[in-house]
Amino acid sequence: MHYRTVSDGVTSFDVSTLCLGTMNFGTRTDDETSRAILDRFIEAGGTFIDTANNYSVWAGGSGRDSEDLLGRWMTERGNRDSLRIATKLGAAQKDPSKPLSSTPPTNFEGLSSEVIRRQAPASAKHLGIDHIDVLYGHVDDRDTDLAETVAAFGELQRDGLIGIAGISNVATWRVVEAREEARRQGIAPYGFVQQQYSYLHPAPKYGRNNFVTPGLLDYAASVGTPERPPLAITAYSPLHQGGISRLDKQLWGGVDHPTSHARRALLHEVAADIGATPNQVALAWLLGAAVPVIPVVGVSSLAQLEEALGAADLVLDDDVRDRLDAEPGDEG
Repeated sequence: MHYRTVSDGVTSFDVSTLCLGTMNFGTRTDDETSRAILDRFIEAGGTFIDTANNYSVWAGGSGRDSEDLLGRWMTERGNRDSLRIATKLGAAQKDPSKPLSSTPPTNFEGLSSEVIRRQAPASAKHLGIDHIDVLYGHVDDRDTDLAETVAAFGELQRDGLIGIAGISNVATWRVVEAREEARRQGIAPYGFVQQQYSYLHPAPKYGRNNFVTPGLLDYAASVGTPERPPLAITAYSPLHQGGISRLDKQLWGGVDHPTSHARRALLHEVAADIGATPNQVALAWLLGAAVPVIPVVGVSSLAQLEEALGAADLVLDDDVRDRLDAEPGDEG
Protein backbone atom coordinates (compact mmCIF):
# COMPACT_ATOMS: atom_id res chain seq x y z
CA MET A 1 0.00 0.00 0.00
CA HIS A 2 1.11 3.55 -0.67
CA TYR A 3 0.10 6.77 1.06
CA ARG A 4 -0.26 10.45 0.33
CA THR A 5 -0.70 13.53 2.46
CA VAL A 6 -3.97 15.41 2.07
CA SER A 7 -4.62 18.90 3.38
CA ASP A 8 -6.94 21.89 3.24
CA GLY A 9 -4.20 24.27 4.33
CA VAL A 10 -5.13 23.94 8.01
CA THR A 11 -5.60 20.23 8.67
CA SER A 12 -3.30 17.59 7.17
CA PHE A 13 -3.04 13.83 7.45
CA ASP A 14 -1.97 10.79 5.46
CA VAL A 15 -4.36 8.41 3.69
CA SER A 16 -3.85 5.21 1.74
CA THR A 17 -3.94 5.81 -2.01
CA LEU A 18 -6.68 3.21 -2.31
CA CYS A 19 -9.88 4.09 -0.47
CA LEU A 20 -12.36 1.37 0.46
CA GLY A 21 -15.95 2.18 -0.46
CA THR A 22 -18.55 0.60 1.81
CA MET A 23 -21.84 1.54 0.14
CA ASN A 24 -23.36 -1.94 0.31
CA PHE A 25 -21.84 -3.06 3.61
CA GLY A 26 -24.51 -4.32 5.97
CA THR A 27 -27.11 -4.58 3.19
CA ARG A 28 -26.29 -6.19 -0.15
CA THR A 29 -22.95 -7.28 1.30
CA ASP A 30 -23.69 -9.19 4.51
CA ASP A 31 -22.08 -8.37 7.84
CA GLU A 32 -19.66 -11.31 7.87
CA THR A 33 -18.34 -10.59 4.40
CA SER A 34 -18.17 -6.85 5.07
CA ARG A 35 -16.08 -7.40 8.20
CA ALA A 36 -13.77 -9.80 6.40
CA ILE A 37 -13.20 -7.23 3.67
CA LEU A 38 -12.51 -4.50 6.22
CA ASP A 39 -10.08 -6.73 8.12
CA ARG A 40 -8.18 -7.63 4.97
CA PHE A 41 -8.04 -4.01 3.78
CA ILE A 42 -6.49 -2.94 7.06
CA GLU A 43 -4.13 -5.91 7.06
CA ALA A 44 -2.93 -4.79 3.61
CA GLY A 45 -2.19 -1.31 4.95
CA GLY A 46 -5.40 0.45 3.94
CA THR A 47 -6.37 3.40 6.11
CA PHE A 48 -8.98 5.35 4.12
CA ILE A 49 -12.63 4.23 4.29
CA ASP A 50 -15.62 5.92 2.65
CA THR A 51 -19.33 5.82 3.48
CA ALA A 52 -22.43 8.07 3.54
CA ASN A 53 -25.66 8.61 5.43
CA ASN A 54 -27.98 7.53 2.60
CA TYR A 55 -26.42 4.35 1.24
CA SER A 56 -28.56 1.42 0.11
CA VAL A 57 -31.87 3.14 0.83
CA TRP A 58 -32.71 2.05 -2.71
CA ALA A 59 -32.04 -1.57 -1.69
CA GLY A 60 -34.21 -1.50 1.42
CA GLY A 61 -31.56 -0.18 3.81
CA SER A 62 -31.95 2.58 6.36
CA GLY A 63 -29.28 4.77 4.77
CA ARG A 64 -27.07 4.41 7.83
CA ASP A 65 -26.36 0.68 7.53
CA SER A 66 -22.75 1.06 6.41
CA GLU A 67 -22.05 3.77 8.99
CA ASP A 68 -23.47 1.51 11.70
CA LEU A 69 -21.47 -1.51 10.57
CA LEU A 70 -18.27 0.53 10.43
CA GLY A 71 -18.95 1.85 13.90
CA ARG A 72 -19.43 -1.61 15.37
CA TRP A 73 -16.38 -2.95 13.57
CA MET A 74 -14.10 -0.12 14.73
CA THR A 75 -15.30 -0.51 18.31
CA GLU A 76 -14.65 -4.25 18.27
CA ARG A 77 -11.23 -3.89 16.63
CA GLY A 78 -10.18 -0.82 18.61
CA ASN A 79 -8.53 0.60 15.50
CA ARG A 80 -10.25 3.93 15.00
CA ASP A 81 -7.10 6.00 15.60
CA SER A 82 -5.25 4.31 12.72
CA LEU A 83 -8.00 5.05 10.19
CA ARG A 84 -9.29 8.01 8.22
CA ILE A 85 -13.06 7.89 7.91
CA ALA A 86 -15.03 9.82 5.29
CA THR A 87 -18.79 10.14 5.16
CA LYS A 88 -21.29 12.32 3.31
CA LEU A 89 -24.49 14.22 3.99
CA GLY A 90 -27.06 16.16 2.03
CA ALA A 91 -28.44 13.40 -0.21
CA ALA A 92 -30.53 11.57 2.36
CA GLN A 93 -34.28 11.57 1.78
CA LYS A 94 -35.95 14.89 2.46
CA ASP A 95 -39.30 13.12 2.36
CA PRO A 96 -38.93 9.50 3.56
CA SER A 97 -42.11 8.54 1.71
CA LYS A 98 -40.57 9.39 -1.66
CA PRO A 99 -37.71 7.65 -3.47
CA LEU A 100 -34.26 9.09 -4.06
CA SER A 101 -33.38 9.98 -7.62
CA SER A 102 -30.37 11.46 -9.38
CA THR A 103 -32.68 13.42 -11.67
CA PRO A 104 -35.30 15.98 -10.60
CA PRO A 105 -37.23 15.67 -8.43
CA THR A 106 -34.26 14.39 -6.40
CA ASN A 107 -35.80 14.44 -2.90
CA PHE A 108 -32.38 15.26 -1.40
CA GLU A 109 -32.12 17.08 1.94
CA GLY A 110 -29.63 19.54 0.49
CA LEU A 111 -26.79 21.45 2.11
CA SER A 112 -28.47 24.05 4.27
CA SER A 113 -26.80 24.94 7.56
CA GLU A 114 -29.65 23.19 9.39
CA VAL A 115 -29.06 19.90 7.55
CA ILE A 116 -25.28 20.06 8.01
CA ARG A 117 -25.51 20.86 11.72
CA ARG A 118 -28.06 18.10 12.30
CA GLN A 119 -26.67 15.32 10.14
CA ALA A 120 -22.93 15.59 10.85
CA PRO A 121 -23.24 14.79 14.59
CA ALA A 122 -25.69 12.03 13.72
CA SER A 123 -23.13 10.43 11.39
CA ALA A 124 -20.46 10.65 14.08
CA LYS A 125 -22.81 8.95 16.51
CA HIS A 126 -23.65 6.14 14.10
CA LEU A 127 -19.95 5.68 13.35
CA GLY A 128 -19.16 5.67 17.07
CA ILE A 129 -16.46 8.32 16.68
CA ASP A 130 -15.91 11.78 18.13
CA HIS A 131 -14.68 13.36 14.91
CA ILE A 132 -15.08 12.71 11.18
CA ASP A 133 -11.86 12.95 9.21
CA VAL A 134 -13.51 13.90 5.90
CA LEU A 135 -17.07 15.15 5.53
CA TYR A 136 -18.47 15.69 2.03
CA GLY A 137 -21.52 17.48 0.85
CA HIS A 138 -22.89 14.52 -1.10
CA VAL A 139 -24.47 16.43 -3.99
CA ASP A 140 -24.02 20.13 -4.71
CA ASP A 141 -27.05 22.17 -3.64
CA ARG A 142 -27.65 25.22 -5.81
CA ASP A 143 -30.86 26.12 -3.99
CA THR A 144 -28.92 27.01 -0.83
CA ASP A 145 -26.68 30.06 -0.72
CA LEU A 146 -23.09 28.87 -1.12
CA ALA A 147 -21.91 31.12 1.71
CA GLU A 148 -24.33 29.36 4.07
CA THR A 149 -23.08 25.90 3.15
CA VAL A 150 -19.41 26.87 3.39
CA ALA A 151 -19.94 28.59 6.75
CA ALA A 152 -21.70 25.53 8.17
CA PHE A 153 -18.77 23.27 7.27
CA GLY A 154 -16.41 25.85 8.77
CA GLU A 155 -18.39 25.82 11.99
CA LEU A 156 -18.02 22.04 12.26
CA GLN A 157 -14.28 22.39 11.71
CA ARG A 158 -13.98 25.04 14.42
CA ASP A 159 -15.93 22.76 16.78
CA GLY A 160 -13.53 19.89 16.06
CA LEU A 161 -16.23 17.61 14.70
CA ILE A 162 -14.67 17.32 11.23
CA GLY A 163 -11.14 17.48 9.90
CA ILE A 164 -11.36 18.32 6.19
CA ALA A 165 -14.53 19.30 4.33
CA GLY A 166 -15.30 18.24 0.78
CA ILE A 167 -17.94 18.30 -1.91
CA SER A 168 -19.15 15.69 -4.39
CA ASN A 169 -21.11 15.64 -7.65
CA VAL A 170 -20.34 19.24 -8.45
CA ALA A 171 -19.31 21.52 -11.31
CA THR A 172 -15.71 22.70 -11.21
CA TRP A 173 -16.68 26.37 -11.13
CA ARG A 174 -18.71 25.72 -8.00
CA VAL A 175 -15.67 24.16 -6.32
CA VAL A 176 -13.61 27.25 -7.13
CA GLU A 177 -16.33 29.62 -5.90
CA ALA A 178 -16.78 27.65 -2.67
CA ARG A 179 -13.05 27.75 -1.99
CA GLU A 180 -12.98 31.49 -2.65
CA GLU A 181 -15.95 31.93 -0.31
CA ALA A 182 -14.07 30.04 2.40
CA ARG A 183 -11.11 32.37 1.91
CA ARG A 184 -13.41 35.38 2.32
CA GLN A 185 -14.83 33.91 5.51
CA GLY A 186 -11.39 33.09 6.88
CA ILE A 187 -12.01 29.35 7.16
CA ALA A 188 -10.45 26.27 5.61
CA PRO A 189 -11.67 25.53 2.07
CA TYR A 190 -12.85 22.26 0.64
CA GLY A 191 -9.85 19.93 0.59
CA PHE A 192 -11.59 17.07 -1.23
CA VAL A 193 -13.77 16.67 -4.29
CA GLN A 194 -15.35 13.28 -5.00
CA GLN A 195 -16.56 12.66 -8.55
CA GLN A 196 -17.22 9.69 -10.77
CA TYR A 197 -14.14 8.79 -12.79
CA SER A 198 -12.76 5.82 -14.66
CA TYR A 199 -10.77 4.94 -17.76
CA LEU A 200 -14.08 5.27 -19.63
CA HIS A 201 -15.28 8.83 -20.17
CA PRO A 202 -18.81 10.09 -20.76
CA ALA A 203 -19.88 11.96 -23.85
CA PRO A 204 -19.94 15.73 -23.25
CA LYS A 205 -23.33 16.96 -22.09
CA TYR A 206 -24.45 20.22 -20.54
CA GLY A 207 -25.44 19.70 -16.91
CA ARG A 208 -23.43 16.51 -16.42
CA ASN A 209 -21.46 17.65 -13.37
CA ASN A 210 -20.73 14.41 -11.55
CA PHE A 211 -17.63 13.34 -13.53
CA VAL A 212 -14.02 14.40 -13.17
CA THR A 213 -13.18 16.74 -16.04
CA PRO A 214 -9.85 17.88 -17.49
CA GLY A 215 -10.64 21.30 -16.04
CA LEU A 216 -10.96 19.88 -12.53
CA LEU A 217 -7.68 17.98 -12.91
CA ASP A 218 -5.99 21.14 -14.14
CA TYR A 219 -7.36 23.13 -11.21
CA ALA A 220 -6.23 20.51 -8.68
CA ALA A 221 -2.75 20.51 -10.23
CA SER A 222 -2.55 24.31 -9.93
CA VAL A 223 -3.12 24.54 -6.17
CA GLY A 224 -0.94 23.63 -3.20
CA THR A 225 0.38 26.91 -1.81
CA PRO A 226 -0.49 28.76 1.42
CA GLU A 227 -2.58 31.17 -0.65
CA ARG A 228 -4.24 28.36 -2.64
CA PRO A 229 -4.44 25.25 -0.42
CA PRO A 230 -4.31 21.73 -1.85
CA LEU A 231 -7.29 19.88 -3.27
CA ALA A 232 -7.45 16.08 -3.48
CA ILE A 233 -9.74 14.26 -5.90
CA THR A 234 -11.36 10.97 -4.97
CA ALA A 235 -13.03 8.89 -7.67
CA TYR A 236 -16.11 6.75 -7.19
CA SER A 237 -17.06 3.94 -9.59
CA PRO A 238 -13.45 3.70 -10.87
CA LEU A 239 -14.23 0.21 -12.22
CA HIS A 240 -17.60 1.31 -13.57
CA GLN A 241 -19.44 -1.25 -11.43
CA GLY A 242 -18.06 -4.20 -13.35
CA GLY A 243 -18.14 -2.44 -16.71
CA ILE A 244 -14.35 -2.37 -16.93
CA SER A 245 -13.76 -6.08 -16.51
CA ARG A 246 -16.69 -7.46 -18.50
CA LEU A 247 -16.84 -6.75 -22.21
CA ASP A 248 -20.46 -7.90 -22.26
CA LYS A 249 -21.65 -5.58 -19.50
CA GLN A 250 -23.89 -2.67 -20.40
CA LEU A 251 -22.24 0.71 -19.83
CA TRP A 252 -24.22 3.52 -18.22
CA GLY A 253 -24.15 7.14 -17.14
CA GLY A 254 -23.29 8.64 -20.51
CA VAL A 255 -20.36 6.26 -21.04
CA ASP A 256 -22.13 3.90 -23.47
CA HIS A 257 -20.66 5.12 -26.75
CA PRO A 258 -18.24 3.72 -29.37
CA THR A 259 -15.12 5.37 -27.95
CA SER A 260 -15.73 3.78 -24.54
CA HIS A 261 -16.18 0.36 -26.11
CA ALA A 262 -12.93 0.81 -28.03
CA ARG A 263 -11.08 1.96 -24.93
CA ARG A 264 -12.41 -0.95 -22.91
CA ALA A 265 -11.25 -3.41 -25.57
CA LEU A 266 -7.82 -1.75 -25.61
CA LEU A 267 -7.62 -1.95 -21.84
CA HIS A 268 -8.20 -5.69 -22.01
CA GLU A 269 -5.47 -6.04 -24.66
CA VAL A 270 -2.99 -4.09 -22.56
CA ALA A 271 -3.84 -6.04 -19.41
CA ALA A 272 -3.21 -9.33 -21.22
CA ASP A 273 0.10 -8.04 -22.59
CA ILE A 274 1.47 -6.98 -19.18
CA GLY A 275 0.06 -9.86 -17.15
CA ALA A 276 -2.46 -7.94 -15.08
CA THR A 277 -6.24 -7.80 -14.97
CA PRO A 278 -8.23 -5.04 -16.69
CA ASN A 279 -9.39 -3.78 -13.31
CA GLN A 280 -5.83 -3.54 -12.03
CA VAL A 281 -4.71 -1.64 -15.10
CA ALA A 282 -7.67 0.73 -14.80
CA LEU A 283 -6.83 1.48 -11.17
CA ALA A 284 -3.11 1.85 -11.89
CA TRP A 285 -4.02 4.28 -14.71
CA LEU A 286 -5.75 6.49 -12.12
CA LEU A 287 -3.10 6.13 -9.42
CA GLY A 288 -0.15 6.94 -11.66
CA ALA A 289 -1.68 9.73 -13.71
CA ALA A 290 -0.07 13.15 -14.07
CA VAL A 291 -2.73 14.33 -11.61
CA PRO A 292 -3.26 11.21 -9.48
CA VAL A 293 -6.65 10.59 -7.92
CA ILE A 294 -7.65 8.33 -5.05
CA PRO A 295 -9.93 5.54 -6.31
CA VAL A 296 -12.82 4.65 -4.01
CA VAL A 297 -13.04 0.93 -4.62
CA GLY A 298 -16.33 -0.74 -3.77
CA VAL A 299 -16.04 -4.52 -3.49
CA SER A 300 -18.39 -7.25 -2.36
CA SER A 301 -15.97 -10.14 -1.87
CA LEU A 302 -12.45 -10.83 -0.67
CA ALA A 303 -11.49 -11.93 -4.17
CA GLN A 304 -12.51 -8.56 -5.58
CA LEU A 305 -10.55 -6.80 -2.85
CA GLU A 306 -7.42 -8.86 -3.51
CA GLU A 307 -7.61 -7.94 -7.18
CA ALA A 308 -7.89 -4.25 -6.33
CA LEU A 309 -5.01 -4.44 -3.87
CA GLY A 310 -2.87 -5.82 -6.67
CA ALA A 311 -3.11 -2.43 -8.39
CA ALA A 312 -1.39 -0.57 -5.55
CA ASP A 313 2.09 -1.57 -6.72
CA LEU A 314 1.35 -1.78 -10.43
CA VAL A 315 3.31 0.91 -12.27
CA LEU A 316 2.43 1.45 -15.91
CA ASP A 317 5.47 2.19 -18.05
CA ASP A 318 5.37 5.33 -20.17
CA ASP A 319 4.86 3.35 -23.36
CA VAL A 320 1.95 1.46 -21.81
CA ARG A 321 0.35 4.68 -20.60
CA ASP A 322 0.88 6.30 -24.00
CA ARG A 323 -0.82 3.34 -25.61
CA LEU A 324 -3.78 3.62 -23.24
CA ASP A 325 -4.08 7.37 -23.74
CA ALA A 326 -3.72 7.41 -27.53
CA GLU A 327 -6.51 9.14 -29.38
CA PRO A 328 -8.18 7.21 -32.24
CA GLY A 329 -5.90 7.41 -35.25
CA ASP A 330 -2.78 8.31 -33.29
CA GLU A 331 -1.24 4.94 -34.03
CA GLY A 332 -1.01 5.85 -37.71
